[in-house]
Parts: sequence; structure tokens; C-alpha cells
Amino acid sequence: MIELVVVAALGGLAWFWLDSLKTRETAIAAAKRACNADAVQLLDDTVAVASIRLARHPGGQVALRRFYRFEFSDTGDNRRGGVVLMLGNVVETVRLGNVWTV
Repeated sequence: MIELVVVAALGGLAWFWLDSLKTRETAIAAAKRACNADAVQLLDDTVAVASIRLARHPGGQVALRRFYRFEFSDTGDNRRGGVVLMLGNVVETVRLGNVWTV
């Protein structure tokens, strides 16, 4: 019985890790699109997870809501903050500047 619990836990961790990688790639793409649209440069070409919480889709399904932070530059000499808010694998919001706090 203990083996089954261990296998289930490892399977759950593997799913979470793979889902997080996929969601992070979607968040990076959304941040790049937002930066290109505003003619600013996405610094480091990456996002960093700031928080993960459970939330509900409008249809009532439970999903993970991930809040990512990234940095961009409008002049090349400064760093400003931006955020990407994801619900499951769907981009909810991308915001440049005026970073929300979690």
C-alpha cells in the first residue's frame, strides 16, 4: 500500500513539474508579445513565478493561478517590472509597469 502512495505522489510531482514548464513557456511568450507591442525590451528573456494559488475558472473548474514577474527596459539603461497572470494554461493578464503586489 505504501508503494502505491509513493508512486502516486511521484506521479503528481512529475505532472506539476511538466505543467509548470508548459505554463512558464506560455507566460514567456505572452511577456514577449506585450513587450514587442509596446516597443520595449524583455530583459533576460524569462519570467519568474511569484505565487501559485488555487482558483476557479468562470465555469467552476479548479485550476492553478500562477503570478509571474518579469523585467523590461524602455531605454536600455533601466529595469522596470511587469507581470503575467495565468489561470491554468490560459493568459489572464499581462501588465507592463505598475506591478501588482501579491
